[in-house]
Amino acid sequence: MHTNDHNHTTESISNISDYLRLNADRFPDKPALLYPEKISYGELDNEVNRYSYSLEQAGIKTGYLTVLLVPAGTEFFILTFALLRIGAVPVMIDPGMGIGAMTKALTALIPDAFIGIPRAHLLRVFYPRIFRTVKTRITIGFQFFHGKDWLKNFQNNQIPKYPAYQVETNRISAVFFTSGSTGPAKGVIYTAGMLKSQIEVTKSHFKISPEEIDLCTFPLLGLFALCHGNSIVIADMNMIHPVTLNPAKIIQNIQDYGCTRMFGSPMVINKLAQYGQTGIKLLTLRKIISAGAPVHREILESFSKMLPDEAEIHTPYGATEALPVTDITASELLSGQQDEPEFESEICIGYVVEGLDVKIIEINDNPIPSWDQANQIAPGEIGEIVVKGPWVTTEYLNNPDANMYSRITDINTHEVWHRMGDLGRIDRLGRLWFYGRKSQRVITSDSTLFTIPCEAVYNHHPLVARSALVKIPDTGSGTKKPVICIQLKAGYSPTNNLKQEIYQLGKSNRLTTGIKDILFYKKFPVDSRHNAKIYREKLAIWAAKKIK
Repeated sequence: MHTNDHNHTTESISNISDYLRLNADRFPDKPALLYPEKISYGELDNEVNRYSYSLEQAGIKTGYLTVLLVPAGTEFFILTFALLRIGAVPVMIDPGMGIGAMTKALTALIPDAFIGIPRAHLLRVFYPRIFRTVKTRITIGFQFFHGKDWLKNFQNNQIPKYPAYQVETNRISAVFFTSGSTGPAKGVIYTAGMLKSQIEVTKSHFKISPEEIDLCTFPLLGLFALCHGNSIVIADMNMIHPVTLNPAKIIQNIQDYGCTRMFGSPMVINKLAQYGQTGIKLLTLRKIISAGAPVHREILESFSKMLPDEAEIHTPYGATEALPVTDITASELLSGQQDEPEFESEICIGYVVEGLDVKIIEINDNPIPSWDQANQIAPGEIGEIVVKGPWVTTEYLNNPDANMYSRITDINTHEVWHRMGDLGRIDRLGRLWFYGRKSQRVITSDSTLFTIPCEAVYNHHPLVARSALVKIPDTGSGTKKPVICIQLKAGYSPTNNLKQEIYQLGKSNRLTTGIKDILFYKKFPVDSRHNAKIYREKLAIWAAKKIK
């Protein structure tokens, strides 16, 4: 009865902030946030009301593109819901990508408003051209310059409910920037319908009940958890630089508050698993979702040992543009691959999530204007992954070039397919297998090499931490030359013997037998968001200088 009532009331929601209002009406005293401070759903919704009036009075209007640079925490959630409630468009960008990449990404934005902590406002000082269109600026936190106490008029809680702006399904509701791990970060348009579909599909697919206590390690998913009616524990970590996390603190968060669910990139899960080898158990955890990069078997095996028997680890595949696309559980992955040595395989990323369409088309580096020009390939063959569905974006903001290369329009139905930029195949069971990024494949004079299966061969060596297949110009021919870069495990240094061993390992496998150049690189450059996506393009520039 409980859930039917919930479904009945969520059907009419058009503004995502109404999920919060609904939860506040249903269980006003239930904690929305448990840590670092405790705040109930009733209190949180009151604050969102107060901020909504204040934002409007400060000059932020419906439709305003509003850059939000505030760390994950109570204020971040209040501001995001308040912006949504007044119909403004929050713009989220990950400062972890670095100032250079961030300012480059924001150049095409044309923002109307800027809300940030004092340090974030320095961006406006140093890059005035990017923010010349900004009409409203708000400083959050200690306001030692150009900040006014913009909340001063609404100190008491006895204010009327702010009438949430009713958004049309296909209207822009938020902009989330990609991590920029393969090329410049792009602003992904989330429509109101897309956001709502994502909230509903994550709830139904992962069977999320309002009773969950969620460990939040990624702000966007914290917003979803509040829409699901969960209580949130904000992880004790720097979400801009997750690699610096202290696993003991995260484990303490889970144990202190009895978290039943968590999301963590493979790097986060791996750090917890390594730390937990001393026999630590996380007995309250039931659902773990790990995404952002392929999750390797050893990580799943070691983390599983910390969990109760009934706990399940999900490893969904997706991107900022479409999330989730597929999903599979660790128990199925671990049981299904016993007979198939992992070092010779691509990565299984699971079954297509219900409600989504996934197809494999012939690999093509050019724009494909219409669906009838896309060549679907036979089942089992490797090609380009394309998706369409209610939670898949159909465009990037102010980026006609990226739109041209990522969209395929079906002229009969007017539906848009999104090209994921990834390569894969679908097996006879309907599972998707991942082969790597399209832009990172290496076309040699006699074959095409894909990053994931080639790297898996070298990763099998006990001293290899990770490997990266890169391409450099092959002198005298129009093709590319494959080079394998190796990062050794901590404490090991390259020797001639080791190089020979790794070379022989590659030579003995049909996939990598043609790779002759091996280079050692101390610590691979990786993305800050998941600390797992290797910047192979940067390694390729370095490799080209090393191999003349």
